[in-house]
This record gives sequence, structure tokens and C-alpha cells, in this order.
Amino acid sequence: MKPSRRSFLKTSGLASLGLFFSKDAWSKNLTQALENTVNTPPSLLASDEDFWYYVQQSFTTSSAIINLNNGGVSPSPKIVQDALKRYHDLSNEAPSYYMWRILDQGREPLRKRLAELADVSPEEIALHRNASEALETIIFGLRLKAGDEIVLSKQDYPNMCNAWKQRALRDGIKLVWVNLELPSTDDEYLIDSYTSKFTSRTKLVHITHIINWNGQILPVRQIADKAHALGIEVLVDGAHSFAHFEFTLPELDCDYFGTSLHKWLTSSIGTGFMYVKKEKIKQLYPLFGADDPEKDDIRKFEALGTRPFFIEQATGKAIDFYNMIGGKRKEERLFYLKDYWINQVKDLPEVQINTPLQKGYSCAIGNISIEGKEANELDSFLFEHYKIHTVAINWENIHGVRITPNVYTTLDDLDLLAKGIRAFVEKSKKG
Repeated sequence: MKPSRRSFLKTSGLASLGLFFSKDAWSKNLTQALENTVNTPPSLLASDEDFWYYVQQSFTTSSAIINLNNGGVSPSPKIVQDALKRYHDLSNEAPSYYMWRILDQGREPLRKRLAELADVSPEEIALHRNASEALETIIFGLRLKAGDEIVLSKQDYPNMCNAWKQRALRDGIKLVWVNLELPSTDDEYLIDSYTSKFTSRTKLVHITHIINWNGQILPVRQIADKAHALGIEVLVDGAHSFAHFEFTLPELDCDYFGTSLHKWLTSSIGTGFMYVKKEKIKQLYPLFGADDPEKDDIRKFEALGTRPFFIEQATGKAIDFYNMIGGKRKEERLFYLKDYWINQVKDLPEVQINTPLQKGYSCAIGNISIEGKEANELDSFLFEHYKIHTVAINWENIHGVRITPNVYTTLDDLDLLAKGIRAFVEKSKKG
């Protein structure tokens, strides 16, 4: 039996999304499209352009460029922008009153909602401004001593690598580097690359859930299981994974996790969270001083002073928007978009795809290189001739152009991308 309108709105998250029942035509059309597709499997809905057209209308992206660098930071849908502006205006009416006594009171409900998405306790979630802040709070808060070993990879994000290097310089810990050859769909190779580095002195393994340079998803849980069997803690950089594809933190079984919410949750720029297992909180020092740095209250990591609460609180609408679409629907659409453009160019003899094509090993992020050409040449060509914004990647052994669509990206955008890549290849042949 087809679900009623009331039950659909409750399970989809639309019941709390009042803005979608406004007088705006786009919101009414999107609501209708969601109701019409409630029984459509996510794998089939991924290619339903009529449905995704209404999702695309939720964004206010520029028509002057095609933004395919959503892996850096994603635009927010209109409801998030409106909430941020509304809370900002409220803050400026009487800042110390509305910020501290009104908006700041929304932190606990927001903490609870983020915890629900991650499937953990609210007492394990601290609100931060981005993944770097969350992860560096953990990196600098761990009780490590000279001779302790940390396993991490050369393909990790620079901020994290630099934080660990600073700890090594300051405290004499030893960094043991993994150098991944990517892309790979060989679980045994990926797991062994980390676990073969474990010794009796290894205290923690740092794993980037999805490598931001090329979109490679790593088998975090398998590595974590082997680490925990040896008493080794697990820190996961989830900057690009949270709300990108479906998973929960208990499924990863990590001890620590940090993410940005202005990427795949499409929250306001400058939002993120840190997860710490409850039993680990007491022994982890906060980055900013707290009244009792050894208490087991997750809130000790939020002593950041005055900050823009209006940005933080707009995250609630981003959660509404994510729940409205549905995590699996979003994951399937993002994978479909990545496959759509790659399939148009992958068989060109000069093209190398630096991203796994199989599900489970990648999602939205793709990386492409052209034989004999530097990444910045293709990046510049696409923008100069087609106004397509991408990013050239040259980090360790990964070289290419990273292309990252999002749910607002159209197939026309990706057709133009493929056209541009083919044009660049033809131009390259002629010298």
C-alpha cells in the first residue's frame, strides 16, 4: 500500500522542513516530486532527470561558471542560506543577548541531530568549524611520548600531515608513512599497506576515509579491526565522507573522527564536528583550555570563545535538506554523475582515470589526467574555453584534475565537461 502523505513526510524528514511548503514554486514542485518517487529504488532514481531537476532548483548557483570543485566546498541550498541570513540579522539586533542566550541554546538540539545522523551518542559529538580543527584537536590532544609510533599515509590531507610533523618535532614521536599506489580495488593491498607497518610501539593509525585527491575510499573498518586487536587506536579523517555516501560511525568502529559539514552535508561555510568515543574523552586534552581538561564531557572541546553562532545554527536546515533527499538516494546520484562523465572519456587513448570505477571504492569524486600534459593545463583549458571550474591536483604520486559534481549538477554540465576534455585531447595531439 502506498504510504500516506503524513507518513511520508514524517519518514523523509519533510515534516520539519517548513520552508518547502512555502509559496515558492520550486519548493512545491520538489515536494510533489518527492511524494511521487517515494517508492522508487534509489538506484533507479539516480538517473531520473525530472526528479533531480527539482533538487537542482533548491540551489542558487551561478550561471556564469560550471562548478565542478564541490570537493573543496559546496554551495548550500537556499533554505540554509536563508537560515544563516536570518540568524545573522537576529545576532546583530543585540549580539550578546541573541548570540549567547538564544542561538547558543540551539547547540544541544543540533548536537543531538548530528549524533542521530552519525548513529552515536550526543555525548560523543563536539561542534567545530571544519575537519582540520576537529582532527587537530585530536592530534594535539593525544597523550603521546617520545618513541610512540603513528601510522599515516603520504596521501593524507596536508593539514593533518603537518600537524603530525609538528607533534613529531615537539614530542619526539615517530611517524611511519604509508605510500599508497592508487587507484586500487584490492582490499588486501589497501589493508596490508597500513597493518604491515604496525609494531609494538604503534599507538594510533590515521586513516583518510576518502582520499580527497582522487576519491579513493579506503576499507576503514577492516584496518580498524586489525588495529584494535593490537590495542592500537584509530583516527579517521572523514572530511569528504560524511553525508557523501551512507555509513555510520559504529560501522567504522573508529575511536576518533573529524569532518567538515560545508562539503557534503551542504551546510554553511565554516561548520564541522568531532567525534570521540565516550571512554576516550577524559584522556584527550582540548586544544583550547577548559575549566577541567580531564573531565569526560565532550563540551570541553568547544571552549572556542565568541564565534558566529548564526553559521553553526543554520546546519539544522542542512540536515533537513539531507534527510529530505535521503542518504542512499544522494549516494546513488553522486556515483551516477561520476560515472556519467567518466564513461564519455575513459576510452580515449590519451586519458587516464585515476579513480576506481567500482561502487564501494569511490562515489562523486573523479580524477583524470592526460598523457604528456600537466594537470594545470587541462584545468586552465576547461575554465578558459568552457568556464568549467575544477582543480589541478599534484600531491605526492597523484597528478590529475579533480572533478567533483554535486546533486545540483546537470547532465548538460557534464556533457560540456566531456566535450571540453575531448577538445583538449585533440588540441594536444596537434601540439
